Amino acid sequence: MDAVELRGLLPELETFVKRFADCFSDRRSREHLPVYLRGQLSDLDRKSVEPIALRSGVPPRTLQEFLSHLAWDQQRLRDRVQEIVAAEHLGLAERPVCSVGLLDETSFVKKGTKTPGVQRQWCGHLGKVENCVVTVHLGIAAGEFQSLLDGDLFLPESWDQDRERCRAAGIPDDLIYRPKWRIALEQYDRAIAQGIRFDWLTFDEGYGGKPEFLRELTGRKQKWVAEVPKNVYGWLTEPVVTTRPRRKSSRGRVVTKARLVKGETPARRLDQLLARNPKLRDQPWQRYRLDDRERGPSVWEVKRVRIILPNEQGLPGDVRHLLVARHVLTKGEVKYFLCDAPADTPTETLLWVALTRRRVERCFQDLKSELGLDHYEGRTYVGLMRHLVLTLVSNLFLMRAVLRRRGEKSGVDRAPNPPRHRSANHRQVA
Repeated sequence: MDAVELRGLLPELETFVKRFADCFSDRRSREHLPVYLRGQLSDLDRKSVEPIALRSGVPPRTLQEFLSHLAWDQQRLRDRVQEIVAAEHLGLAERPVCSVGLLDETSFVKKGTKTPGVQRQWCGHLGKVENCVVTVHLGIAAGEFQSLLDGDLFLPESWDQDRERCRAAGIPDDLIYRPKWRIALEQYDRAIAQGIRFDWLTFDEGYGGKPEFLRELTGRKQKWVAEVPKNVYGWLTEPVVTTRPRRKSSRGRVVTKARLVKGETPARRLDQLLARNPKLRDQPWQRYRLDDRERGPSVWEVKRVRIILPNEQGLPGDVRHLLVARHVLTKGEVKYFLCDAPADTPTETLLWVALTRRRVERCFQDLKSELGLDHYEGRTYVGLMRHLVLTLVSNLFLMRAVLRRRGEKSGVDRAPNPPRHRSANHRQVA
């Protein structure tokens, strides 16, 4: 956003920040909020504390103290963002809009060893292992509206095992290593508590490949579409299970444990099912056209079957929809999606949800290029977490401004919902 555009929005920003006034215990810290937000919304090349402070005529140390030391409630700030989204961007009772929760992570390359959570680990931004910080995020897409709702640091096990290092970075003793899917689940629960409702939840194979995570969501009665790796196992025909007693050893010990009947086909990998199982291999591909506002139209081919997943004992467990999808112009690339949804859910709806996940990637791009999400240069955990939540506030303000420019009051008007079922062989996904 250039200086002219920002000046035009300053009156709106001044009104907007008043909605967060009770998150700050004193006037001094409260007055720094618009300073930081203006810096993030500005055309600065680097949106870390020092450039923002110098642009605003504030001593850098003062803004550093605001981020890391002054008393204010960043959790309440985050909750307020979610309250505003729930109340103003998820549709009116008479004009409901379908909302899709988006779970993903992003990474920031960092030098040195002092930034909280930094280590050599997979950096999705670069597509390789690098010295970086990883944060886990929950976002939402509802019609034309999209925004991040939450963000947390992923604390690697190496940090958890070095509590002295954690204390030096201000990381609380009760913050320990948690798998990324566990962080995502905590974010989901917090958003639900603030009134956010997701018609669907979608995420990539880093989360979809975790059976416990999927079971937790199902236990919360949340519909989801998960991209999963091709090495997930399952059956397309339910195998026969028996508990008939049998002898296991020469000692004569009788075993009555449930097991597959002798000769039953074991669970197979998804790519093996696609290549060899007639139910999937011989099923014709169905074409669907996706109209993407930013990327333009794209055509996908899809197969869909009922799949039985093995439980922890290797026996038939949960029954899901399996979608196998390939982009017509991307030869050789096949994506697999497991879906927990009513049996009569149209295939094009499941595909629409699955591909909605690309919008969180756009969120990350915007937050990094426009708001400086990856520009944090401090060394304290509190400072990093506050930077993340302040970026949520800036993102929400920016998204609302964009919607107003499009002539939309809250993102509900002209909001695309999942497509309706059509019987034609070549279908269009709105």
